[in-house]
Amino acid sequence: MRLRKRPGVKEAMETFPELVPLNGEEYKGKWSAFFGNDHPLHVELGTGKGRFVTTLAEHNPEINYIGVELREEVLISAVKKAQDKQLKNIAFLWININDLENYFGEAEVNQFYLNFSDPWPKKRHAARRLTDSGFLVKYERLLNPAGKIALKTDNEGLFEYSLNEFAAQQFLLQDITFNLHESPFAEGNVMTEYEAKFVEKGMKIYRCVANHPAQWTKKK
Repeated sequence: MRLRKRPGVKEAMETFPELVPLNGEEYKGKWSAFFGNDHPLHVELGTGKGRFVTTLAEHNPEINYIGVELREEVLISAVKKAQDKQLKNIAFLWININDLENYFGEAEVNQFYLNFSDPWPKKRHAARRLTDSGFLVKYERLLNPAGKIALKTDNEGLFEYSLNEFAAQQFLLQDITFNLHESPFAEGNVMTEYEAKFVEKGMKIYRCVANHPAQWTKKK
């Protein structure tokens, strides 16, 4: 469903400079300066209304979080959640995920989260999937060699596609489950808005972690 653009949302976003740096490109490679510390940096790609990333930020003050979202209609909800919780270890980038390399430096990110991304089910749209090889190459450059990607989805087709793409790009897979909420990995799991609805309907959630290819060396 196409979201309606609410009048005044853009103007509202500009009133939160401490949470939504509209000059985010200036912090490429130096997000530690923005946050005022050298804590690890975790980035959620497609943060939606922000339940997931604000919960993580609230529970893990020793980690800096950035939520990336293009749709201002939902991002403003995430920003307000962070403000209401008075979080100091979170920021939001109002950008297209295709432009990530303009905002993060090489090896700057410790972890990416991909939660319930658009599956783009038609084969001709495969390159738009956020786990397509074109994106994975970017993530690999931006991730610290000890970094990883955590993926959750309700779409079995996208999950299988993602596992194959991760493997093809030499990411080291672990913690794979085809039913997250009936697995050992359910403990400590933080749900997104979508996930809560899916679980209520009894739907399966697919989840895995993909470690930076450099970790194959450690494995050996």
